[in-house]
Amino acid sequence: MRKKFPTKKGIIFVDDDSNVIVERPASIQRPHKWRDIIIGVLVSITLCIMVLGGWRLYNYYYNIGVPISVTPEENIQKLAARHKGGKPTITLSSDSILGVALNMYRLENLQAEISLVEPDTTDTSVWLYSRSADHTSTNEYLGSLVMNGKELASDVSRLGYCAMANGNIVLGISISDKVKDYVEERGGSFFRQFILVSDGVLPVKFHLHGKVERRALARTSDDHLYYIETRHPETLWDFADALREYGFADAIYITGGKCHSFYRTPDGKPHNIGDDTQHPYKKYQEIVPWIIFKAR
Repeated sequence: MRKKFPTKKGIIFVDDDSNVIVERPASIQRPHKWRDIIIGVLVSITLCIMVLGGWRLYNYYYNIGVPISVTPEENIQKLAARHKGGKPTITLSSDSILGVALNMYRLENLQAEISLVEPDTTDTSVWLYSRSADHTSTNEYLGSLVMNGKELASDVSRLGYCAMANGNIVLGISISDKVKDYVEERGGSFFRQFILVSDGVLPVKFHLHGKVERRALARTSDDHLYYIETRHPETLWDFADALREYGFADAIYITGGKCHSFYRTPDGKPHNIGDDTQHPYKKYQEIVPWIIFKAR
């Protein structure tokens, strides 16, 4: 008869003749061990790629990197507010700061809209007009674009915006579509462009390079709206830095360089802005979105 003695090394059996037999437990087989390791490595690599891709996407599109001076909710309140009466006025002033020469057009008691038809100086209701959003060579708009309540494009890759509704105009910086949706519901206009200045701070980097004539829409901290052009070719950084130094709270880029436009003085006379040999703008007719400022 054998006696059994369990130990850490196995089970010891002792028979009647005092013979000792040690039985060790069979090792546990794991036939899928390497397969599990390979799957785990592949999952880890996939997750790392997804995290890296998401981080780069966030930094490229959504990481504003600057403070915000006005929230979407505050801008919606401004758009909904009843505007004060007054005569439409555009006042031109010129100055130079940080070596950048600027023409600044202060816009007062004007409303605005987006149109695909370039206006003419004979249209006395127009006080100023300019390019607004960009488009590709295949006629696709870059950034969100709403024209008279109709959405033509929806994209927040450009975080600066200009919104127009109820006879009011606001500038802002946001990834939110709240203002765009509000404008669309009320038959207004809206477009997005690059940030130049947000709450008096420049973005970390700019996506446009080289030295060309530059333009912008900008607002002061007390909500005065300006259309601004450089008198000489400038880098986008130098232009934005001059706007910041001059004291503008927010500014967004306006495409077009020295593309022709005009403004009207209180005596009703139109005055050219940019290269008048480019008028009318024949390339991409009824594709280019123009922002048109009119009397309320």
